[in-house]
Amino acid sequence: MSERFFIVGCGSIGQRHIHNLRALGARDIAAFDPCAERLTFVAQEYGVTPHASVEAGMAERPEAVLICTPPYLHTSIAQQAIDAGAHVFLEKPIANTLDGLDDLLCAVAEHRRVLYVAYNLRFHAGLRKLKELLDSGAIGKLLTIRAEVGQYLPDWRPTQDYRQGYNVSAAWGGGIILDASHELDYVRWLGGEVESVYCAADHLSDLEMDVEDTAAITLRLSNRVIAEVHLDCVQRGYARSCKLIGADGTLLWEFKEGVRHLLPDKTWHNYPIAPDVNEMYVAELRHFLACVRGEEAPLVTGTDGKRVLEIALAARRSAQMQQTIVV
Repeated sequence: MSERFFIVGCGSIGQRHIHNLRALGARDIAAFDPCAERLTFVAQEYGVTPHASVEAGMAERPEAVLICTPPYLHTSIAQQAIDAGAHVFLEKPIANTLDGLDDLLCAVAEHRRVLYVAYNLRFHAGLRKLKELLDSGAIGKLLTIRAEVGQYLPDWRPTQDYRQGYNVSAAWGGGIILDASHELDYVRWLGGEVESVYCAADHLSDLEMDVEDTAAITLRLSNRVIAEVHLDCVQRGYARSCKLIGADGTLLWEFKEGVRHLLPDKTWHNYPIAPDVNEMYVAELRHFLACVRGEEAPLVTGTDGKRVLEIALAARRSAQMQQTIVV
């Protein structure tokens, strides 16, 4: 693979992408991380070229930049990458504020670059099966969606102190609504555009964070579908699922189990799909590389990422104002 890659941010997700790029045949990979110890580790572990700054890495004119930093840095680094002529793989959420996003999207269009926002669940084989069945008419007209994700924050990365992560800081772009915005993205993907948002959210636990740890979000979609989305970082164990209720049946996806289809005769048909977690990240990178080469169009564009952010920020406003927000 001849492309030159630059990874900005070498935490857990940055290291995952470096590992997967190597597995896909990438030879020319450089990286930057403000933590010298972490940068030294990835240089030794994966043979990447370390850079002392973002600017130094951009000066090498990489074909593609993968941005794996806290969300509050996303927009500015993505703009630097576009200015350097690179395509951009941007970890979700696209940012923690709408400031500067329109300028970024204009630059992407002007320079004809790819900006892909990394909502990797779109590449989970189980969720893709759920969408395939929905689109085939397996449950008739879609009526409601119920999506859930939850896991106790200290268990996300057991070897790290959760208080050192961006997840606990509003200023850095943390909070469960932004961090678990995967669910907001795939609800749009499955059910259509969001028209209004009502949310109850708060910091309910004893976790040391200055932003919400739990959110219950109700979305009205453009085709009269109602979606209920539960997000939390307080429950013990791991839960991630989506139920689609249709006029002629029900579909249930569970992250670790697969898809179940309730047929009109009230029997269940099971699709046991439980791939290795890394498979969706590899598939996502393959898709991005195909986009860079002009072989595919981004499944999640910068415009999609901006829209998900608008919905997430509307959810926060709704929780503060205790009223429905039209988006």
